[in-house]
Amino acid sequence: MSGNREYGDYQTPMDFADKVCRYLKDIRHLEPSAIVEPTCGLGNFLKSSLLFNAKEYYGIEINPEYCETFRNSINDERVNIINSDFFSFSSKVLIKDKRQILVIGNPPWVTNSTLSALGSDNLPIKTNFKGLKGIDAITGASNFDICEYIILQLINEYRDTNTVISMLCKTSVARNVFKELKRNYIAFASCDILEFDARKVFGISASACVLVIQLLNKSITSDTCNVYDFEYPRIIKSQFGYANGQFYSNLDTDTENFDGRCCFEWRQGVKHDCSKVMELTMCNGVLQNGQKENVHIEADIVFPLIKSSMFKAPVIHNFSKFVIVTQQKAREETEHLKYEVPKTWEYLNDNIELFESRKSSIYRGAPPFSMFGVGEYSYSRYKVGISGFYKQPLFSVLYSDDEKPVMTDDTSYFICFDSFDLAYVAMLLLNSKKVRGFLTSIAFLDAKRPYTKKVLERIDFEKIVDRVSIDELQQTERDLNISNYVTDSMYDAFKALPEVGQMRLV
Repeated sequence: MSGNREYGDYQTPMDFADKVCRYLKDIRHLEPSAIVEPTCGLGNFLKSSLLFNAKEYYGIEINPEYCETFRNSINDERVNIINSDFFSFSSKVLIKDKRQILVIGNPPWVTNSTLSALGSDNLPIKTNFKGLKGIDAITGASNFDICEYIILQLINEYRDTNTVISMLCKTSVARNVFKELKRNYIAFASCDILEFDARKVFGISASACVLVIQLLNKSITSDTCNVYDFEYPRIIKSQFGYANGQFYSNLDTDTENFDGRCCFEWRQGVKHDCSKVMELTMCNGVLQNGQKENVHIEADIVFPLIKSSMFKAPVIHNFSKFVIVTQQKAREETEHLKYEVPKTWEYLNDNIELFESRKSSIYRGAPPFSMFGVGEYSYSRYKVGISGFYKQPLFSVLYSDDEKPVMTDDTSYFICFDSFDLAYVAMLLLNSKKVRGFLTSIAFLDAKRPYTKKVLERIDFEKIVDRVSIDELQQTERDLNISNYVTDSMYDAFKALPEVGQMRLV
């Protein structure tokens, strides 16, 4: 079986559990009457929390071996160890003295899709617990951290009480939890993040923190979350949260405010989940697939491809990577390919087992060799795109010298234009110093994907063209080490675009 990955990934070292409890006692001045550790594993947090001298202690753990080891390692009649599935168990009903409850622990640092792939039964009942709509509810957007699910379930269980929830988690999970507190109008006095070095504590590379939430039984909430370094827990490093109804990654950053609604629609690249077959590389004039096989097919539905890792220049028009695009819109029938591109159809059918083994539910009931992230926009002649993964944003103009549309992968985002000049101006605007500064105030650079569609949709071009001059665009060319090309007339033509003009009238 998958071992510890199924039950919790990483047991908390005793010395670190001691430090967290000492912080809560000495700096947060907590005096809990009852303490709960869900998914307690070997119970290190409960053992450390004995320093609070609470009346009641409860540890909940699904693994019977962990429970037995925990029982044999502690001799305190106040400690109750319960062998149960957290997802179907309520700890609140057990507590007799509810004056101040501390819920502390280290839930599993793993996603629901990972546990499913491991064949684990240690999963919550499948629900759309964030209320996602449409395609987001059945694609990657619905893949969530089990840790996040557990923390949110605890918040709902203990809401409207004087409870402190203190959990180790990834910082991305902590930020999501803060957003859910606000979205669900849950009363809380404070929500703080204390960042720590996960490599030192767990031997892993991850952005991690101690999340501390003080719930309330009063209708009070906060718009900000304080960020500290766990080694210096009295000094606020930064704050993120809401201002004027918008979410900012750094409320202290003094940048231009270009927040609003983007007049161009940001699109995501193609999704096929079959890269060994669909993605081809040009080697000595011959296309090869991911299985190192030479591929001799029609060029009709083979297009240049830019993957996230390839966004390395402000203008990209030469390609060595290509992708087969089987549809012009999602769920379009593909049977016609048999007659229009017979060699390609045969090639796809020769590899049909790889397509049929795709796990995502979006392909269920779809035509053979289906893709997603395809539409009329995919075939735009000029695009301005960005990798979702880079910490420092670089926007690139994408076009092909042979006039074929350039495709991107589904970890990239782009907007479309009818001419190179318009795309070029958009690229300079997005790469300008002022816009990059604004992006640092709304994107989290430690996130796996700092630049998402939701982040990019907040870039208001109307505000940008009012505050970024032609001189600044020319400076951006110099900063990007490209020859001067932009002109006043090009910039005026961009400003006169119907999309930008319509936004000015809204």
